[in-house]
Amino acid sequence: MRGVRALGALLPLALLATGCGIRATDVIEVGDPAVVDVAPGREQSTLLYFVSSSSAKRLMPVVRPIEMPAEFPFYGGTEVARGPSRALALLFEGPNKVEVATGLRTELPYARVALNIELGPDGVLVRLNTAVTTLSEVARQQLICTAAQARTADRGEAVKVVGTDGVIGPARCSV
Repeated sequence: MRGVRALGALLPLALLATGCGIRATDVIEVGDPAVVDVAPGREQSTLLYFVSSSSAKRLMPVVRPIEMPAEFPFYGGTEVARGPSRALALLFEGPNKVEVATGLRTELPYARVALNIELGPDGVLVRLNTAVTTLSEVARQQLICTAAQARTADRGEAVKVVGTDGVIGPARCSV
């Protein structure tokens, strides 16, 4: 009887050791990795960078539609139809209710600023009619990352921001 019990105890171990009968193979390449669009095209949306509540210095990209109501064609005294200027205008408005509920916030002051954004030989140039040198480093990164992404779709592009009190940059997005 002991022999049967010992055999019964060894049987599961023997089955585990033999595996399921499928032999190992080498990796077989079948093509390029899949590419998926996770956000609407640049004509319909933009990326804004807000601060995560989980870390005081962590920026999170947020996809935001750039639709402009027909009855609101001006922002801060400047016409902002679509494009990079609209992205920065949305950034200065701060996170919406849904974004706040998910723990996002901004370090930029809420302001309706007149702004201009252009691409020059040295990178992206942003002009604002508000003070910029007193902004925190996180607020500066929010502005730099959003401007670089909105103007060139390349967060690595150098950005210089000119305000009423001086210049910040050129700097690059750290995200």
